Amino acid sequence: MEYTGYLFAHFIGEAQLGEQVYFASSRDGLHWKDLNSGNPVLISDIGEKGVRDPFIIRDVLNGKYIIIATDLCIASGKGWWSAQHYGSTNIIVWESKDLVNWSEPLAVNMRVPGAGCVWAPEAIFDESRQEFLVFWASMVTEPSTDETKQRIYASYTKDFHEFSDAFLYKEGKFHIIDTTIIKVGKKYYRFSKNETENNIILEKSENLDKCSFEQVMVPTLNSIQGVEGPAAFKFNDRDEWCVLVDRFAEDKGYLPLLSHDFESGEFRTPSEREYDMGSNKKRHGSILNLTETELRAIEDKWGK
Repeated sequence: MEYTGYLFAHFIGEAQLGEQVYFASSRDGLHWKDLNSGNPVLISDIGEKGVRDPFIIRDVLNGKYIIIATDLCIASGKGWWSAQHYGSTNIIVWESKDLVNWSEPLAVNMRVPGAGCVWAPEAIFDESRQEFLVFWASMVTEPSTDETKQRIYASYTKDFHEFSDAFLYKEGKFHIIDTTIIKVGKKYYRFSKNETENNIILEKSENLDKCSFEQVMVPTLNSIQGVEGPAAFKFNDRDEWCVLVDRFAEDKGYLPLLSHDFESGEFRTPSEREYDMGSNKKRHGSILNLTETELRAIEDKWGK
C-alpha cells in the first residue's frame, strides 16, 4: 500500500475525559492536527471507565483495525500505588472496518497470575506463527525470586478476543514498562522504558523470541531522562524513522527523535521549529501510517 498520511491515537492526561482515546492526523509525521475539535473519539464506559496508552494496529488477518488500551482512570483518585498493585488486569479492545465506525469497547482479562495491573498493551504480527504477539507491563511477584516489580508479559492471539496463556517476555534488573516493537527490514527493534533511570532503552533481534534480543547502545536515548511511552514509526516518503518519547517528568508531551538507522544508535533531536504536536498535549499513544483514502476518511469524519 502507498501511504500518504498518519493517524496518532493517544490520550491527553488525568483531567476529566483526558483518559480516553483521541485522534490526530498528519501529512508529514511532524505536524499534527487534532481531530474531533480536540475531543475524544472513543470513550470507555466499562471497567475503570477510562483508558490510557491506546495502541492502533492493522489486523492483517481480516483487514480490520484494532485499538487496545490500558483499563485505567487515574482521574478517579485511586492513586498510582493502588493502580499498580490492585488495578485492572483487563485490556480494552475496539474494532473497526473503516477507521470511522468503531465497535463498543470490550474488556478482556489477560490472566497474569498475581498481577496487580496490565499497562500499555501493544501488539505486533508474528509472521512465523501467523498470530499477533501482544505484550504489556504487569506488577507481579515472581515465585522464583519473591521480588515484586514491573515486568513485560506477553500472549498470542488471532482475533484480540481469545488469548493464549500469558508468559514472561522481558524483565530488567529494575522495573521495565512501556515496550514497543517495530520491524525494520529483517530485524525487530524493541524500545522500553527503564523505570529506574526514567529513560528509553533499545534492543534488536532477528525474531520475536523473548531470549533473542540484545541491547543497542544509544547515547541520545540514554541521556534523555524523564521520558516514557515510546512510539515508533517510519516516514512514508523516505528511509527515516521517528521515535516519539513522552516527556512526562516535565509535563511537556511528546518529543520526536529521528534516525536513519536504529542499529547505528544515532538519533537527531529536531528543533522546535521543525515539528508541531498540535493543541492537545499528547500522552502515550501510537501512530498508524495511512493511505490517502484512509486519511481522507478520518479527516472527513472528524477534521471539520
